[in-house]
Amino acid sequence: KLGDQVAGVTKTLVLREREQPRMTSVFIKGDFTRPAEVVTPQTPAILHPLLSSVDASIVTTPSTTIPNRLDLAKWIVSSDNPLTARVIVNRVWQVYFGRGIVETENDFGILGTLPSHPALLDWLAIELQSHAWSLKELHRLIVTSHTYRQSSQQRDELLVVDPRNYLLGRQQRLRLEAELIRDMALSAAGLLSPQLGGPPVFPPIPAGVMDVGQIKREWKTSQGSDRYRRGMYTFLYRATPPPELAVFDAPEGLSTCTRRLRSNTPLQALTLLNDAGFFEFATALQAIIDRDGMETAFRRCTGRRPRADELQVLDGLDSLSAARVLLNLDESLTRE
Repeated sequence: KLGDQVAGVTKTLVLREREQPRMTSVFIKGDFTRPAEVVTPQTPAILHPLLSSVDASIVTTPSTTIPNRLDLAKWIVSSDNPLTARVIVNRVWQVYFGRGIVETENDFGILGTLPSHPALLDWLAIELQSHAWSLKELHRLIVTSHTYRQSSQQRDELLVVDPRNYLLGRQQRLRLEAELIRDMALSAAGLLSPQLGGPPVFPPIPAGVMDVGQIKREWKTSQGSDRYRRGMYTFLYRATPPPELAVFDAPEGLSTCTRRLRSNTPLQALTLLNDAGFFEFATALQAIIDRDGMETAFRRCTGRRPRADELQVLDGLDSLSAARVLLNLDESLTRE
């Protein structure tokens, strides 16, 4: 589909090589009016050198022999540079386990923490490189592993040996990310749109949110299936993100975020109970309860059958109240 879209785009030349390379100088104390010696692009001597990928025998301009941004990109992913692959696999591992093999995901230097499983980190990095840097292959490798598919249930013997689960003797129990919580509710209620791609959408948000701040913004709530698209397609204003995302610790968008924090506040439960969007999802789940029964709705939210005592409590509620409770369960919001 993307290939068909690209085929219809008109192509034009936007960059070309200079006939003479641009002179770049070191500025004394950063003052551009005080240039010193002329320099060319290169890496620190302690690292492997940055070389031009152009054959010197076929150069057409002097600037061709100077390393450019493409050469820098090739240098970054070179087999002589193991750091790039290690950082990538560590970030992906962190998403699945809440903590990277190197816990300081932004610092692989001497001030960072040592890897908990150094051999595993190197093996995953080599696997990533050997599969043409395919992140899809890396994700498949991790989620089909025994380590990922473990239960998160605590065991006494593990609590004594590894109380922080640093060595991953069990799976980590993690609350879903903000966007996935909404996706979970949409899926449980049978509303989630399977559509992929396309422009961003504007799901319902509380009235008055876009009036906060100096700039008043317009938020035209999407209609039809766009109203129920996955959270990754939600349009974001950096200064005024949808409240349900902020409540569940979504990044603000004002700076980069390499690891999300996971808080636990009463406002989160109140949002799931009273937010207009989640109330709409609960209404749809109510229809499933009335049609297919409480056990089916429970399984859609938690992925397991309810115990007799759980079913007894839910059956004592009206179907809408039960639906709101199901969407607010810790099990519904947590990856076991």
